[in-house]
Amino acid sequence: MYDLLVVGAGPYGLSIASHAAAAGLNLRVFGRPMASWRDAMPAGMFLKSEPWASNLSDPAGRWRLDAYCAERGLTARHAHPIPVEDFASYGLWFARNAVPDVDERMIARVSSGPEGFCAVAEDGEVLHARTVALAVGVMPFIEVPSALRGLHPTLVTHSSHHSDLGPFQGKDVTVIGGGQAALETAALLAEQGTRVRVLARAERLCWNDVPPPWERPWWQSLRSPHSGLGPGWRNWFYSERPGLFRRLPEATRARIAATALGPAGAWWVRERVERAVDLMPGHEVTAAAAVPGGLRLELADLSGARRTMETEHVIAATGFKAHRDRLGLLSAELRGAMAALPDGSPVLDRGFESSYPGLFLAGLVTASGFGPAMRFVHGATFTASTLVQGVRRRLRAAPVRGSVPVPAGPGRGGTPAPVRG
Repeated sequence: MYDLLVVGAGPYGLSIASHAAAAGLNLRVFGRPMASWRDAMPAGMFLKSEPWASNLSDPAGRWRLDAYCAERGLTARHAHPIPVEDFASYGLWFARNAVPDVDERMIARVSSGPEGFCAVAEDGEVLHARTVALAVGVMPFIEVPSALRGLHPTLVTHSSHHSDLGPFQGKDVTVIGGGQAALETAALLAEQGTRVRVLARAERLCWNDVPPPWERPWWQSLRSPHSGLGPGWRNWFYSERPGLFRRLPEATRARIAATALGPAGAWWVRERVERAVDLMPGHEVTAAAAVPGGLRLELADLSGARRTMETEHVIAATGFKAHRDRLGLLSAELRGAMAALPDGSPVLDRGFESSYPGLFLAGLVTASGFGPAMRFVHGATFTASTLVQGVRRRLRAAPVRGSVPVPAGPGRGGTPAPVRG
């Protein structure tokens, strides 16, 4: 019987595991480390977040991105984006140094058990744990416009389905979306010789500004402080105070989670897009059908005018929708037992625990409760420390028969030690 089973080995899962191990919890970590960063992003992409805001979290702050870059002779400084390949390698380095052995098997099912939870690995092994932390990233929550659903994957894919855009060289591709994934994908396609256009519902595309210098006059910093989500006091609040964000009225949290930091391209990709990509803002796909050689799209603009066009392939860079019912690895019993917010995401307490005792959640699925930072790597630091504190409270509140009570931690009644089932 484990104290904690961490499902997922991306930035959030690895950070949680590092904090849990330091707290003396008896845990197991499952998942292929940094899988979506390694498999769901094509070569040539860059991390949109600043390097200093892209650290995975260990309690001592030892295994930071800048330490990894210094060790490897790489650049990690303000306003210099990090290639996703380097960030994925950093995550693997973090896993080797800051996390107990990661079991790369996938967890196929999590259900309730007599003293907590029962998890079944992909090869059929059954494990038992008193608490579970789901850090499954974004892949379960892929969102494709309704007009494109059901079409064959040779015709329509999501942007996260591509680690290699090479097969589209020389073809005609339409990218849907106005955010960074859409715009950077379009730039990479154009640069390899693909005929590419971007369709976006918004009247115009938005671009992030070049960030202000790291060192600047104090009055400029006071007016618009740096934060892990960009400059400005509002972004600072979202970035640095997720616990206070959770105290906002539910309707306010929902509005901010849905609208803050909306679709926008990074400053460093703008020129690459505008010089080589056909941009069609103010258009929405209303219907799509397969035709010889590709598919026909029916479009409507903001005035309601309609037109049709044909393309060989559509890449939907249309983001992710975090919904309780998309957590397919949870049994129907667990999913149904979790209370949900109006947007479908689970209700969480201050320690990231769902309404089902002992079931904790991390990452994108927590953004409606803890704010926009949970959509970015930067949110892993707050999540990891806070969630592990929540796990410890749960273990103290409901000890397993015959187990050793969880110690309070340094300075609070003892030195952490593993709890064995």
